[in-house]
Amino acid sequence: METNIKAWWLGHSAFRIESQTGKVIYIDPFLSGNPTTPDEFKHPDDVDYILLTHGHEDHVGDTLEIAEKTGCTVVAQVELSHLLKKKGLKEEQRIEFNKGGTIVFDDFSVTLVNANHSSSYGGEYTGEAGGLILSFEDDICFYHMGDTNIFSDLELYRDLYVPHVVAVPIGDHYTMGPEEAAICCEMLDPELAVPMHYGTFPVLTGSPVDFKEYVEEITDAEVVIPKPGEKFLG
Repeated sequence: METNIKAWWLGHSAFRIESQTGKVIYIDPFLSGNPTTPDEFKHPDDVDYILLTHGHEDHVGDTLEIAEKTGCTVVAQVELSHLLKKKGLKEEQRIEFNKGGTIVFDDFSVTLVNANHSSSYGGEYTGEAGGLILSFEDDICFYHMGDTNIFSDLELYRDLYVPHVVAVPIGDHYTMGPEEAAICCEMLDPELAVPMHYGTFPVLTGSPVDFKEYVEEITDAEVVIPKPGEKFLG
């Protein structure tokens, strides 16, 4: 795929993305406590934005520590954003939004869309879980589905946002498994699908190899299975 965007999978649901102008974006930065994240990615220094799908600790991860160290902007759903403020996130670093809302930055925008999942942080309610659609100006659209199962809105998202790359949870138990995830790809019709949220803990048994086989049976999408810390775009 031709793109000026760079992207790394860091294990679980964590991604590092660089925009066309070099802005560094982290999605769900569960890093220091993630047994699959390589050591060189556990404590990042160069972060411009953190984008969160929901409040569970394996997604919020190191957000507060990274924000304090780097001064980055943290974008999250309303209730989660308010709770992070109570936990120490500075007001000037905080941007809140809700489902259907889009925030426009210099060279990309991010839209919060639906996901079928719960959301809490430290046992406190943090609103509804979501997915994130990143549209890079004159380049690709990247859809991080967050934690979810299948739902029919995906066909609308295909038509509205035309995602080129989709990051799909496949681990089962807390999200959908490989076969259901493959049907999501059929509904979204991306060029590239990347499995996530598997293999971090023993209970997440979904196989990326099974996912790849299912996807390639029913779609024309390419499936890339990066190792944690491996760059798969750019």
